[in-house]
Amino acid sequence: MSIDAQVHADAQETSAACARAILDVFSKKLASGRPHANIAVSGGSTPKLLFAELAKAKFDWTKAHIFWVDERGVPPTDSQSNYKLTKENLLDAAHIPATNIHRIQGELDPHVAAKLYVEDIVKFFGLKPGELPRFDIVHRGMGPDAHTASLFPGEPLIDDRTNIAGAAYVEKFKQWRITLLPGVLMNAERTFMLVCGDDKAEPLEQVLYGPFEPKKYPCQIGVHNGHGVTWFLDKAAARLIQQSKGNASAP
Repeated sequence: MSIDAQVHADAQETSAACARAILDVFSKKLASGRPHANIAVSGGSTPKLLFAELAKAKFDWTKAHIFWVDERGVPPTDSQSNYKLTKENLLDAAHIPATNIHRIQGELDPHVAAKLYVEDIVKFFGLKPGELPRFDIVHRGMGPDAHTASLFPGEPLIDDRTNIAGAAYVEKFKQWRITLLPGVLMNAERTFMLVCGDDKAEPLEQVLYGPFEPKKYPCQIGVHNGHGVTWFLDKAAARLIQQSKGNASAP
C-alpha cells in the first residue's frame, strides 16, 4: 500500500510540518469563499507541540472552529483534559472566540456528554437524521497499543459506522471517554496522523502493512486505504517502515 508520509527529525519538526499543513488547508478553504474552516483535534504530548506551532502562526482564528476527536471523563480544569491542553497551548494564545470552541463536556455523565456533543455537531453542520459530519480536517494520533481517538483494541464501538459520537469505558485506565466514532473518522475530508516516538514504530508497521483488523489495531480506521490521509512521523516512529518498505520519505 502506498502511503502519503512525511518523516522529520524529531517531534518538534514533525509538529511544525503538521501545523503548516493544517494552515494550508484552512487558507484554501477560506480562499474558496467559505466563511470558516473546521478541525477536530486530539490530545497528548505531541499535540502540545502542534498547538504551540499553530498559536504562533499569523492566521485569523476567528474563522476557525475547533472540535475534539475525544475527551476524558474529567472536568475542563483537570490535568488530563484534552480541552485544557488545547486551551493552554492554542485557544488562549490564538484568541479563538468562545463561539468557535466546541468542547466535549467531560465533567458530565459520559452518555450525556456524548449526546450533547452530537447535538452540537449536528447543529453546526446542519445535518439531517442519519447524516455524518465531514470535517475539513481530523487530526489524530496513535498510542503504543495502536489505539486512536478513544477507541482501544477490542472496543465494541469500533463496529459502529452510523453514529457520530459515543461514550466508551477504557478498562485499561478505569476511565470513561467520549469519542468520535468510526463513521465520522472515515468521513473526514483530510486526516492528519501525527505520530512520534520509538514506541510507535512496531504498531505503525502493523497498522500500515498488517492485515485489516481494526478491532486489534483501531488506528486502521479511516486510514488503511490511504485516501485523504497524510502521516506526519518522526524518524523514531518511522524506523521500521523506512527500513522494510522504503516508501516513506522526508519532504
